[in-house]
Amino acid sequence: MTSDRATRAGRPLHGVRVLELSSYVATPLCGLTLAQLGADVIRVEAPGGAPDRTRLPTTDDGCSYYWTGLNKGKRAIAVDLSTHEGQEVVADLADDADIVIANGPYKGLVTAEALRARNPRLVHVRLSGTWDGGASVDYLAQAKVGFQHVTGPRGHAAPVNHVLPAWDIAAGLYLATGVLAALRERDGTGVGTSITLALEDVAFATAGNLGLLTQAQLDPTPRGPDGNYVYGTYGRDFALADGHRIMLVVLTARHWHALLEVTGLRAAVAGLEEALQIDLDDEQVRYAHRDVISALLEPWFARHDLAGLAEILAGRKVLWSVYRTVEEAAGQLGDNPLFAELDQPGIGTHLAPGSPLVFDARRPAPLPAPSVGEHTHEVLADRLGADRYTKLLKSRVVDSADNPLRETA
Repeated sequence: MTSDRATRAGRPLHGVRVLELSSYVATPLCGLTLAQLGADVIRVEAPGGAPDRTRLPTTDDGCSYYWTGLNKGKRAIAVDLSTHEGQEVVADLADDADIVIANGPYKGLVTAEALRARNPRLVHVRLSGTWDGGASVDYLAQAKVGFQHVTGPRGHAAPVNHVLPAWDIAAGLYLATGVLAALRERDGTGVGTSITLALEDVAFATAGNLGLLTQAQLDPTPRGPDGNYVYGTYGRDFALADGHRIMLVVLTARHWHALLEVTGLRAAVAGLEEALQIDLDDEQVRYAHRDVISALLEPWFARHDLAGLAEILAGRKVLWSVYRTVEEAAGQLGDNPLFAELDQPGIGTHLAPGSPLVFDARRPAPLPAPSVGEHTHEVLADRLGADRYTKLLKSRVVDSADNPLRETA
């Protein structure tokens, strides 16, 4: 690995090589996270591209906003892993790789066992759907773990899905964390490891860590949906005079007293506390009496428009935010250093995020996502040798973006 600080600034994984054999969200997100930290991530796809390259949303020409977002800064080679020759190519590449990321039941020369037998230093990570190796996807994991039955309007009997693929995202970041831990271990032992992660285990672990599964085992009272209230503390949405809606959250007694001060409700709340013999400085008491508190707050918020509310709350210890549409959020990116201008082929010029992590005040700019086989030649040509590379190009076992040698039927 280079020690050039100028080259490595903000890129602590510079010099680490990753082969990514994956699609959809979780494993590409793992690869993206490593690429944003400076790793050289080489995405291996079948000739013609991975099945998620055209996933919605897309441009009118079919270029996927989703795919290009999750694959920024990677290199891409096209190799047919259904053939023995294609497996040989990837196995040869893995001999010099540090990490392989996979989310498929690969066979032959590209299993974890086969690759690590050739390269004992290799860190191999594989995502499955279930703990026993079965298939699953985010929305199936959502359905199994129960969050959708506590989401939605109060009294609503049917489950409500969330549009955020939360378990895919958490799984991708878990995988990246596992990779970093394995690299640290390898620094001491010289030996890699095989890491496996089940998508549904991420969902169940999170539900358990947040206490939901423990509560469900020990408390017979079912927890149902409660609209936009925040469970366990005071928080909900309010309508303003101009039609905007805001989200308010009160976590601490300091937040609570700041809210009472700015709304002028201190006396009314004191009377309520005396009448009910309660102390609303207590978070759990505020949650238990959330409907009564909301009845006091609703008229106050309804008298203010967004501009007036922002002026009143400026500098106050009150946690709140206006609800934005995605389009409105996209119009507010220019001042955030997370975003930089990116010219993505097939998409156009836009503001794209880099890594949220900042190292020594440095944040490398985002790089474009690759086209199908864009880097096949630079990755494979010298390594395979001219004769082998040309033969594989002709047969389309490997393919490049500008391959003139494809065999025709």
